[in-house]
Amino acid sequence: MTAEQTGQRIQEALDELAGGGAQAAGERLVRELMAFYGDGLARIVGALPPATLTRLLDDPAVAGLLVLHDLHPEDTSARIARALAQLPEPVDVLGFDPATGGLRVRRSRSGCGCTEQDIEAALACHAPEVTAVELEHAPQLLQIGTRPAAPAEVR
Repeated sequence: MTAEQTGQRIQEALDELAGGGAQAAGERLVRELMAFYGDGLARIVGALPPATLTRLLDDPAVAGLLVLHDLHPEDTSARIARALAQLPEPVDVLGFDPATGGLRVRRSRSGCGCTEQDIEAALACHAPEVTAVELEHAPQLLQIGTRPAAPAEVR
């Protein structure tokens, strides 16, 4: 599809918006733009050296566009790992259920750190298949110190 063809289709959709079919025309407009951008992105991705593409995958905007257009070269597990690696605190994946979109994770260390919202934000562009995050807390380890001194005997 050429830019001219896309422009013509967009103009037709805009003309429809002036009439009574605003919702259908709006949906058509979005589909046409998505197809046009997707075709262009596919050509760009195909022309990039692999090392350049790999560097770009850490950018949430680029990753989001590639996922949106089904052009991201990594599978869901790799994209989840990439997103979680960007968090300030290590997080372990306990499981992902593609049927529900649920991701179970646990902090690698105990203490303050990432919230479920922080994790969801990191995943939003990289792995939109994740629709819910369940954060399990690492078990707290009991700190064992030296034994207190025995009381002195009274004589």
